[in-house]
Amino acid sequence: MNVLIIGSGGREHAIALKIKQSKLLTSLYCLPGNTGTEQIAFNTNINLSCHSSVIEFCAEKKIDLIVIGPEQPLVNGLSDELRNNGFIVFGPSAKAARIESSKIFAKKIMIDSGVPTADFKEFTNDNSLSVFDYLNNSKFPVVIKADGLAAGKGVFICTSLIEAQKAINEIFEQKIFGDSGNKIIVEEFLEGDEASIFAITDGENFICLPAAQDHKRIGDNDTGKNTGGMGAYAPTPLITDQLLKIIEKEIIKPTLNQLNITGNKFIGCLYAGLMIAKTGPKVIEFNCRFGDPETQVVLPILEGDLLQLLHSASSGKLNKDCIKYSGGTSVCVVAASAGYPDDYKKGFEISGLNHDEVEIIIYHAGTRKDGNKILTDGGRVLGVTSLIKEFDIEKAQRTAYNAISKIYFEGIYFRKDIGDRALKYLK
Repeated sequence: MNVLIIGSGGREHAIALKIKQSKLLTSLYCLPGNTGTEQIAFNTNINLSCHSSVIEFCAEKKIDLIVIGPEQPLVNGLSDELRNNGFIVFGPSAKAARIESSKIFAKKIMIDSGVPTADFKEFTNDNSLSVFDYLNNSKFPVVIKADGLAAGKGVFICTSLIEAQKAINEIFEQKIFGDSGNKIIVEEFLEGDEASIFAITDGENFICLPAAQDHKRIGDNDTGKNTGGMGAYAPTPLITDQLLKIIEKEIIKPTLNQLNITGNKFIGCLYAGLMIAKTGPKVIEFNCRFGDPETQVVLPILEGDLLQLLHSASSGKLNKDCIKYSGGTSVCVVAASAGYPDDYKKGFEISGLNHDEVEIIIYHAGTRKDGNKILTDGGRVLGVTSLIKEFDIEKAQRTAYNAISKIYFEGIYFRKDIGDRALKYLK
């Protein structure tokens, strides 16, 4: 098969590396790809927002499967146009992608299907006084979320009325998320531990991949602002086999059924961000695609053919037998630019990327080439990831942190506690 991966981040680098292992692969293309995918695939620089150009490229290269990595092209309807032109696509329609692009739509799907989630109330920016009245009678902390896409940064956990007022002012008045913040939800604060589940689905049948745990906050011990993700590990012992069966039965299956019933059949990767509370799992959010950086730790610990899995789901006949958990462990530590997730500088040379360690994968996220040099070109620059054959969180941690200690660029920043929570679950 000729395969096209759409996207330019660490997630797409991880997908490309795994698909590259498939015996079914003939040629691999990335649009636009990055410095990492350039080493294993053909990067192409077409205007992604010009759907006709993408369709023309796919026809020219005889593409057999298109894997759409980021949410924005899905929300913009690229998968619909590609399917309408006869291509097989891994990724939901624009209507189904609303499970991520609208928190309010997602909440309605959950409520109508009986999926456990936090209590909430929605508000619009043309009626902002009502949200302040509501908050005056609320129990803190509360969670405030922009309704639309916000690159993983549209969530505020507010411990006081002052913090909540500040967040609403930033969303409604300063419009830090643009039109994505025209509506918000104020949500009950859930206590517990978070986990991420990827369900690969053909719209009806599904298979859940090993559960991961992301680290969203910029600082150690989950302090500071939310980011796109500062690291992850998999599998998380938080999700036992018994708990996974509950998640599949009470969350994944009814959500997919409700999407189907409402005419929003979901084909692709349904990401469930969960809070594991004392009363059981509840949904914090759904995404319409693979998570980043969870993909960087989940895919390496899979045994089998990812290309076959994704193609079978996209073709409407999911093959659950072509992939399984390998028994290994992976920890990804994100090397970020100083100042991220706010303002940061880029263009610094990166050293220490050449290595011969078989237990280390270095994913490129925000880098670019300048002659023989590789420079920083984003907030999250690299995903330094360990992969060991056995289940051993501590060994996977040591391996990842030993590798990142050898990498340097001006202003390099990374969390020092990725995976620590796993050790608590194992006690």
